[in-house]
Amino acid sequence: MSNRPEYIEILGQKYATDEITNVSPAILAKVPRRLHAQPSHPLSTLRTLIESHWPDFAHLSNLSPVVTPQKNFDDLSFPLDHPGRSLTDSYYINKGMMLRTHTSAHEVETFRKGETKWLLTADVYRRDEIDGSHYPVFHQMEGARIWSDDATGMREVEEENERLAQHLTRSDIIIEDVPHISPSNPVQSRHNPKHAELVAQNLKLSLNSLMLHLFKGTKDEPLRVRWIETYFPFTSPSYEVEVFFRGQWLEILGTGVVQQATLDASGISNKIGWAFGLGLERIAMILFSIPDIRLFWSQDARFLSQFQSGVLNTFKPYSKYPACPRDVSFWLTPGFAVHENDFCDVVRDVAGDLVEDVKRIDHFVHPKTQRESLCYRINYRSMDRSLSNEETNVINDQVKERLKSQFSVEIR
Repeated sequence: MSNRPEYIEILGQKYATDEITNVSPAILAKVPRRLHAQPSHPLSTLRTLIESHWPDFAHLSNLSPVVTPQKNFDDLSFPLDHPGRSLTDSYYINKGMMLRTHTSAHEVETFRKGETKWLLTADVYRRDEIDGSHYPVFHQMEGARIWSDDATGMREVEEENERLAQHLTRSDIIIEDVPHISPSNPVQSRHNPKHAELVAQNLKLSLNSLMLHLFKGTKDEPLRVRWIETYFPFTSPSYEVEVFFRGQWLEILGTGVVQQATLDASGISNKIGWAFGLGLERIAMILFSIPDIRLFWSQDARFLSQFQSGVLNTFKPYSKYPACPRDVSFWLTPGFAVHENDFCDVVRDVAGDLVEDVKRIDHFVHPKTQRESLCYRINYRSMDRSLSNEETNVINDQVKERLKSQFSVEIR
């Protein structure tokens, strides 16, 4: 990043920058907001609703977003070549510190503290595209439950499985399941297959019960939940959970049996358990009918006044203001790459939440010079007011100037 400061400050602590620093002022400004802890905010209401489903779990929500790559990736068995490690996908403060990309970054330290059943809610950070459902700062909830990997622990799992199964049998829910363990979704080599299957069954019963708690169901229209095999580096077997809601299947969360290497790193090699992670914005957009992810960050009273603690109500849109699309076209300087997430970070830094979406509309290579040209369409639209053409032009010119100074491009 050109013209980077010597230090950046996050939550009152200064961190030295270096050649890989890529966290921007626009992102740093979001860190203190902690939407999941603001009373009456939809994300806070959803957090407390999920916590109420597991009142006997530890409820954690006050951990700093600054973590090491070791915590964020290595302790969770991420491969060294995993794309999430790249500078184009994650925000690095310096080589040794970054902004967490998921709540799982705190899994090892939470287990190490002796917590055996817990929920952890936090803001997480990923470099991403700009549109109505993606934002570089969002909120996740991580949940986990572990038992002793012995006869006593498995008896506890079996008893709980029986209780949960009876509850679901009496409930208005239809579950499309997959095998707990299969050749394509295997048990870990260090796990007793019977123990792993009991734990996988417990996570399914527990999360089916959570889906019922969140999305309800009636005799005339039972809730439909389906399980899908998937892959995560930090669990095996692993699954995704989808819910059929308002006429479509919606992906809700990912889950699985915790990798034994994670428990080893936590100093509890004699345990076995499950973990899940879900995005609060995704579920809140569904339950509150909020159409644009930027609205969660709005401080407009017309948005905030519609919500109160503990109440799931339907958002009533206020007037949608007109869009002001602008194109930005430029030649790349040989040796200087501009990743789409780099472009989006520049736009966010200059325009903030005045941009509804960004799309690349052209990629051209000159047949003689082999120079590359990119063209992006930026759709400016405020959620709170009308933007004038003059104001939009000023902002768009600032985007062009930042591109020239930061990436040495030639504006076309």
